[in-house]
Parts: sequence; structure tokens; C-alpha cells
Amino acid sequence: MVLHRSVDDDRCNINSEYFNSIPPGYRFCPRDDELIVHYLKKKVMNEALPLNNIMEVNLYMHNPEKLAQKFRLFWGKEWYFFTPRDRKYRNGSRPNRAAGDEYWKATGADKEIKVDAVVVGLRKALVFYIGRPPRGIETNWIMHEYRLNDPPRSKRSANDMKLDDWVLCRIQQSW
Repeated sequence: MVLHRSVDDDRCNINSEYFNSIPPGYRFCPRDDELIVHYLKKKVMNEALPLNNIMEVNLYMHNPEKLAQKFRLFWGKEWYFFTPRDRKYRNGSRPNRAAGDEYWKATGADKEIKVDAVVVGLRKALVFYIGRPPRGIETNWIMHEYRLNDPPRSKRSANDMKLDDWVLCRIQQSW
């Protein structure tokens, strides 16, 4: 069963049959390798996804606090999103993580996600800042961005700014 939802989808309201069918106490808390293999890889390969509460949204166009408010009734303290990644520069490979006058800043090195000693994906930690670099103000919003180790590349035009069709992001506040 493919469950496709986006931020503007009317099925994202609290009366959703799917969300009302979840038993009390249910928590969606997959491990890193499960996020890569069972969700992100299937999304990238356009395969059917297991039931989940991962929304499709262009994450880098939104403030995480506003997204959390919109989806607070669905989840507790973590929010999951499929999002495309664009290039910062036309001929480069750096991702554009600007969100209007705000931005996500990468912290530390990528962490390899392995299954049976084989690297299946990478996890990048990011922190959300308000304002423009380099004088942005750090917030308590943290994101883990998951991407496939070797994603399939579709042919693109020379002017295409798309870096990845899909990455999977988990957002939470640190307290």
C-alpha cells in the first residue's frame, strides 16, 4: 500500500482515517538502517512504502517550528519528512539548505549507516539558524538528514538544480 501525503494534502487533517486507526501508545521510531532500507530506498525506487507517518514537503522552504505546529497533533517530539535537495550552485555538489532568511547548518562529519557491514546510506546532523550566515542565531532545532549511499541518478538538463530526488529528514527540538 502506498501512502502518499504532502503538506497541502487534505488527508493530513486530524480526522484522517489512517491516524485515527493507530492504537494508543503507538510510536514510530525506526532505527537509522530501517529509515534507509525500508523507507528512503523504497521512496527513491518508487516502490510501495510500509504504512508510516512520513510527510512529503520541501523542507528547506519552511521553518521547522511552523512545520512542527502543523503536525503536532500527529506526532510527539519527532517529525519525519521526505524532501528533495537542490544544489547551492549550478555546477556544484553542495546542497542548498537555506530556508528563506533562515538556514540549516551542517555539524560534524557524515555518519555511515551500515547493514551487514555494507554502507547503505549516510546521516548528516544539522542545526537550524535564524538570520543569515555567518551571523545567524542558533536555535534548538536539530535535523538528521538521511541519504542513500549510491542513489540512482536520472538524466537531468544542464540547468537542473536538483541534487537528490529524495532525502529523508528527522526533525526534533533539543531541550
